[in-house]
Parts: sequence; C-alpha cells; structure tokens
Amino acid sequence: MSKKAGHQARKRFGQNFLHDPGVIERIVRSISPAPEDTLVEIGPGLGALTEELLERNPGLHAVELDRDLVPILRTKFFNYPNFTIHQCDALTFDFSELATNGPLRIVGNLPYNISTPLIFHLLNQAGIVQDMHFMLQKEVVMRLAAGPGDNHYGRLGIMAQYFCRVQPLFEVGPGAFRPAPRVDSAIVRLVPHKELPHPAKDLKTLQAVVRNAFNARRKTLRKALAGLVTIEQLQQLGIDDGLRPENLSLADYVAIADQVVEAGGLNQAEDGSKDKP
Repeated sequence: MSKKAGHQARKRFGQNFLHDPGVIERIVRSISPAPEDTLVEIGPGLGALTEELLERNPGLHAVELDRDLVPILRTKFFNYPNFTIHQCDALTFDFSELATNGPLRIVGNLPYNISTPLIFHLLNQAGIVQDMHFMLQKEVVMRLAAGPGDNHYGRLGIMAQYFCRVQPLFEVGPGAFRPAPRVDSAIVRLVPHKELPHPAKDLKTLQAVVRNAFNARRKTLRKALAGLVTIEQLQQLGIDDGLRPENLSLADYVAIADQVVEAGGLNQAEDGSKDKP
C-alpha cells in the first residue's frame, strides 16, 4: 500500500481530499498563479492541488496542521527545493510573516469545521492579501455572497463584504473528494478592497453591532439592538426600527456603528470582545 493510499482522512481535521483532475484544473485556471506571486496554500492534504500549483509557482508556501501529512508532502515534492511547508494551525498562523515580498495570494480547500473562523482570521489580515480562492461548503459561499433580504445574509457576509469583493465562481459535487462529503461545495474568490467602500469609525464597534443584531436576527431592530442604539437614533439615520437585522445593508450597519461611537462607544458588556469578529 502506498503512503498516499495509506493515509486515512481524519474526521477531527475535517479532511476531504480533492482528487478530480478537471476540478483541480479549473481551480488553477481561476487563480492563474504566476511564478513571482507569494502563493500560500492552506491545507494541502495529499497534494493534488499542490502539484499543479507548484508547476506554476515553485516557491509555494503550504500551511498544514496534520503532522503525518508533512513527510508525505516533502517526499512527493522533493524536487521543489523552494517549496516550504509550515506545520501549524492556520487559525493561529501569522500570515504577515510570509508577506515580506508583497501581498499574499491564498488558496485552500478549507475544512468545513473551521472555515468561518479561519475566514475571519484572514479578514483581520486583509491588508497583506491580494486575493483568496477557497473551496468551501456551498452554503458558506452563499452566506459570504448574500445581500439584504436573503435568507443566507448575516454576520459572515456583512463582514466579508466590508473587507472584500466576494465572487462565487463554480460549484463542486461530493464526488470530487475522498471521502465524499455529504454536502455540495463551491469555489469563491475574495478580493480585498483597495479602499473600503463603507469605512467604519471603529471596526470593533461595527463587529459588535453586527454580532448583536444577528444574535437576535428574528427580532426587530429595536429589540435586537436595545442597549446599543435608541429608537430615536435609528430614526435619525432614516432606519425603520421595525425592520429585522437581515433587512439592513452594510452601509446601514456602518452608520449605526458610527452613531454608537459618536454617542460614547460600547461598554464592556456590549463589546463581546471575547468572541471572534
């Protein structure tokens, strides 16, 4: 039995290894990597996508949590001396360490169980990123791209769109993976804005306002944001306090957050700073 065949996907790492050559080719074509790019792959797994990326970018960086996969990757790609593997958790990795020669181009087949916190982790470092291409659960991509009034619209989409242009690219069926997941997947492109379209006076306040709103998404704004803003303040902004959180745009949430800042900011209880952004 080969090393490749001998490695069993680990449920605790959320591993589903991509193997479909057609899907891999389409992903690489979407990324269009150049040799001079600072390209980073998160979760290379058994290296199916890695192999195609290395042909175009021999200086690829890979971030892999599973220590048993590292020697497999090093053996498989021994003829790429500039290929660097960082055996660590992408959720805590400081990606700025890799951005010494320019912005990063990040790609990955992200485990479903960490995709949302990992995206938030990367959004906090959006200033060093050129673009990101991710394989995600289809529902997560729908949440990233959703607009006001959409059932998938929420905190993830609002904060992603605050930092990035979100572009769903194409869907991928379960058969492209081993083992096959029980859900459909999709590829999404995230491109950080060169200039934020709706810059907030205080990002932490915006994150808290959005978090509070969608923790009570079935309630009206007057109830969901009680203690943060008054009905009168919402009315001054031209926002109907009888609407639900899913009816407001990113610009509306920035306006509310700025109102909170002008009124003196958050107290510790409202902050919720222990949560992820």
